[in-house]
Amino acid sequence: PLSQGLNQSQPRVLQTSLMAGDGGIGFAIARRLAQDGAHVVVSSRKQQNVDRAVAVLQGEGLSVTGTVCHVGKAKDRERLVATALEHCGGVDFLVCVAGVNPLVGSTLGASEQVWNKVSLRPRATAPAVQITFPPPNSSPFCLLPFPFQKLGVYNTSKTALLGLCKSLAVELAPKGIRVNCLVPGIIKTDFIQVLCSLLFRFGEPEECAGIVSFLCSSDASYITGENIVVAGYSPKL
Repeated sequence: PLSQGLNQSQPRVLQTSLMAGDGGIGFAIARRLAQDGAHVVVSSRKQQNVDRAVAVLQGEGLSVTGTVCHVGKAKDRERLVATALEHCGGVDFLVCVAGVNPLVGSTLGASEQVWNKVSLRPRATAPAVQITFPPPNSSPFCLLPFPFQKLGVYNTSKTALLGLCKSLAVELAPKGIRVNCLVPGIIKTDFIQVLCSLLFRFGEPEECAGIVSFLCSSDASYITGENIVVAGYSPKL
């Protein structure tokens, strides 16, 4: 069952949760998987972002639908899955890309409110996988940005996903479900504008999208529980 994936002749279904509906790595992943034959259900906290993403992708002749979803709200997660089931009858791939805005400042000086905000990502990812009830051949996937200086609280919430990836991979392996995590470095997105850094070049969102497409295919049938680094010249974890 783990040998099946996106490159089969039959249509595959992808649920993609976008960090921003109008750009970034999530949008690039949605576009790439749709180009590779998946039907994509995109989501964002804001309706205008959903509408913009759907309009652009449908304008390119791609199969896509969308809905508003705040991943921190259980009812929104349920609606996202229900939308996928209504339009497609099932979900083959879950890609968790939604995040929170970076909070610059001291790690030890952060308030409890700040810690609660940034902990949303790891707290929302596991319930998202649980409620989707992905069938065998599925590949839940999460996105983990690299740690950066002055973003200690944010970094801590993201590295929690490393352990979650490992744990879910072991727990879901008997069901034929693979779980992997993408660890991008300095990628040219709106998010990274707060982290101006001099490197040889920024990575492109499309350079992350190709990795996700590979991990959703049968070529990656023996890969699970991995944290895949796409970081170029970025410092390593």
